[in-house]
Amino acid sequence: MGKTLLLLSLLLCSFIIDLEASRQDLNQPYRTGYHFQPPSNWMNDPNGPMVYKGIYHLFYQYNPYGAVWDVRIVWGHSTSLDLVNWTPQPPAFSPSQPSDINGCWSGSVTILPNGTPVILYTGIDQNKSQVQNVAVPVNISDPYLREWSKSPANPLMAPNAVNGINPDRFRDPTTAWIGHDGEWRVIVGSSTDDRRGLAVLYKSRDFFNWTQATKPLHHEDLTGMWECPDFFPVSITGTEGLETSSSGEVKHVLKMSLIETLHDYYTIGCYDREKDVYVPDHGFVQDGSAPRLDYGKFYASKAFYDDVKKRRILWGWVNESSPAKDDIEKGWSGLQSFPRKIWLGESGNELLQWPIEEIETLRETQVNWYNKVLKAGSTIQVHGVTAAQADVDVSFKVKDLEKADVIEPSWTDPQKICSEEDLSVKSGLGPFGLMVLASNDMEEYTSVYFRIFKSNDTKYVVLMCSDQSRSSLNEENDKATFGAFVAIDPSHETLSLRTLIDHSIVESYGGGGKVCVTSRVYPKLAIGEKANLFVFNKGTQSVD
Repeated sequence: MGKTLLLLSLLLCSFIIDLEASRQDLNQPYRTGYHFQPPSNWMNDPNGPMVYKGIYHLFYQYNPYGAVWDVRIVWGHSTSLDLVNWTPQPPAFSPSQPSDINGCWSGSVTILPNGTPVILYTGIDQNKSQVQNVAVPVNISDPYLREWSKSPANPLMAPNAVNGINPDRFRDPTTAWIGHDGEWRVIVGSSTDDRRGLAVLYKSRDFFNWTQATKPLHHEDLTGMWECPDFFPVSITGTEGLETSSSGEVKHVLKMSLIETLHDYYTIGCYDREKDVYVPDHGFVQDGSAPRLDYGKFYASKAFYDDVKKRRILWGWVNESSPAKDDIEKGWSGLQSFPRKIWLGESGNELLQWPIEEIETLRETQVNWYNKVLKAGSTIQVHGVTAAQADVDVSFKVKDLEKADVIEPSWTDPQKICSEEDLSVKSGLGPFGLMVLASNDMEEYTSVYFRIFKSNDTKYVVLMCSDQSRSSLNEENDKATFGAFVAIDPSHETLSLRTLIDHSIVESYGGGGKVCVTSRVYPKLAIGEKANLFVFNKGTQSVD
């Protein structure tokens, strides 16, 4: 009788980053090598990512005065040739007008038909109301766009007694698009006093004079404030991205960042261009079943169309899990997720995400395992790479699925299941996966893994977990466990897991990008060369 349960195929690459970026000071063990972060201080929302004259630009909410959020927030700015190696630029703009004197908050870039980029952003005005402003490049021949000018006509959109918009809940304009009549449209996030979330719609003929539409593009009751909305088309015939004004064989995605949960949710549906109304295919219910872009640390995301490589790329803010005093001590706070290509899956019901191909330019050492048996109860160390900074791509072929445990009907919250059914709880099929940033004595590790259950109707349920409970000996960190169900049938499909490890961030893609889970961890022991990587199978079932 054999004791094999899983066949494992693994590709693991450690990265070589330029010396300046990869040098890990003993006092800075958590600074990343290939995830974007400014040289110092606080960063939150990604703003206005774009490509202009062959140069990629990322703007972001930035506090130049310290490592915590500050009302004097500005638009930080960096540029890149490859979305991997970044050069800091001077801030695009700072509070300076009555319409933004108390802060330059989030917004988006729109590329006009003549190729000129224009920024719409939220300002906090002299009355501390949220209003929408515009800024344009001073020199459009400069591919680095190092100077920006604000319009003296700001603000372009503002709350007032007529429109009844709450001045504390009116922010984060999207990338604009051109409607069927040739006029521009843009949405701004808002909510009513009874917690109805709104995508307030505005129209303009010239991009500088805006009129509020009679009704929002979309709303959902009992969802609260919609921050950082995003609205864009996706192709129903392939994986290429589409320019934001595209129509034809498309679906539309409406993403909202809900301040009540601090998660990014999305729906897929149809945009009626004549009526200017968006209708999601399956509605939206704010519970554990609502689709999210990421089931871990990920918020205020923003996507843009890369017309160089015909793809849509997604960024998301990944905040810290450490206390503010630790952030102040290390002098910085906040990362951006590694940029992800995003497209509509074949089912038409979900978005898929995957690290952009440029990550492969960083690969140095590779370790390959093919069809390796992972016995029940086994834990195997992976040697030959730098485990603190790696790209792990592993596939599991599972046999004897009938030996999966039956899932309880009440188990509908995947995060709760992952929190209560940790690695110590063995089942027929799982947990199996990776232990990353593990110390030599296994006092510290972060585990990313699957469990397979079967339901009473003989269908299989795949659960993906990211468990940070043992990630650090520092008990002051937030070490929450994250989880999500993966819409995959293990009887017909290989179960894949790709995990990007970068010192203090663990970014995982399950089922070919159907589920993403990002976590922040701060080990005390598993740092640099003292970090280890393991694959494991804690399941109990064997194969005859």
